[in-house]
Amino acid sequence: MELVYKFNADDDYPVPEGGNLCEMNDYRYTFWNSQLETLPNYISTKGIDLLMLSLAVYGADRYFLRKDAADGWKRDIHIHLPVLNIDSMNEKKELIKDILDFLSGDNWKVSFRKRDFTDKEKVYRDKYEKSKKVKIHANRICMLSGGLDSFIGAIDLLQDNVNDTIFVSHYGGGKGVREYQELLQKEFIKEFKISDNNFFSFFAAPPGGIEDTMRTRSFMFFSHAIALAPCFEGDIDLIVPENGFISLNVPLTYSRMGTSSTRTTHPYYMGLLQQLLDELGFKIHIKNPYQFKTKGEMIIECKNQGFLKENIAKTMSCSHPDVGRMRGESETQHCGTCLPCVIRRASIKKAGFDESTHYYDPNFTSGDTARTNLNSYLLGLQKYDDKKAFLTIQTSGPLMDNIERYESIYKRGIAELKSLLEEYNENP
Repeated sequence: MELVYKFNADDDYPVPEGGNLCEMNDYRYTFWNSQLETLPNYISTKGIDLLMLSLAVYGADRYFLRKDAADGWKRDIHIHLPVLNIDSMNEKKELIKDILDFLSGDNWKVSFRKRDFTDKEKVYRDKYEKSKKVKIHANRICMLSGGLDSFIGAIDLLQDNVNDTIFVSHYGGGKGVREYQELLQKEFIKEFKISDNNFFSFFAAPPGGIEDTMRTRSFMFFSHAIALAPCFEGDIDLIVPENGFISLNVPLTYSRMGTSSTRTTHPYYMGLLQQLLDELGFKIHIKNPYQFKTKGEMIIECKNQGFLKENIAKTMSCSHPDVGRMRGESETQHCGTCLPCVIRRASIKKAGFDESTHYYDPNFTSGDTARTNLNSYLLGLQKYDDKKAFLTIQTSGPLMDNIERYESIYKRGIAELKSLLEEYNENP
């Protein structure tokens, strides 16, 4: 499975026999826009390279179907990408491969070749240099997905200091995410009197992409923030708010083992990404303040309880929020039965909040998928062995330190799930 990326018609790089071509002009993404003119410095060439790499990887991840792999899942993917900093990128090829292999569970190969600035990059660079827009300043960038964890993370940051953080969001081709991000942005602006210039939202949808596992999406999401970070003076903290239980992404049952379970913020992946940033010379420090907290603990310890309670239903945790539209419904909603929904429901119960979120199927009665999900969760909890937790937490990836703390967060997360699901265990 080979995919050659080209940025302009003059690129005569050959497409290998059996390979595929992707013209970047056909890739729909909104990174280049007028809001970049508010940054104190322009995008660095290394920032551009990492962003384009992440888009290329995400495009290949969507382009090549897992069912076409030899084993029906793990793919051999080779992408060919032109870059601005050929020497730096070639030096990091093996580290990039390690990151991608772990993140998606595939076998990746990346071939780089030299390129110059595209016409679009030149246009926006010239616009930036001539712009007289007021510049924004920040020493922190926070990922804002529209989910409950990122909402709490943003609240805690803004409660401490309104003036030093920008927020980066991403949305894809479907509905169900962007609308929640916009709702939260409006609430933040109203509550904390923060400027809308502090919110960056990007869209990205590769051509021909229909594979829906999308394990590399987080690399693409983070790379938008990474590209912005060097535009600010000094070191930048990149805040990735995610509860530690889901960050470990330990499968409840073997049906969710391996690459069938996302590794979006797994500590090992985050460590590899930090290593790449360090070696490329980025002054960026990736931080997850909630690595050792459950989702329920995040809710309980949120620094603005009133604001959280008023707006918690405006966050979206569901893994497939757009499914409701397939049922003919006009608005997106939580399904109530996927694992992210169940963890959300368990955390809200743990915190003692009134459940204001509307779930399509809170009782797992809508069909075979809902019942299968419930049985899977119950079986996983039944097989859970408290004494083997220190081994179980390492099934999704190696943990280099803090084993006892990771073990503890895992046990507490399981306890939250049990509290919610035990009633269904009594009445299957």
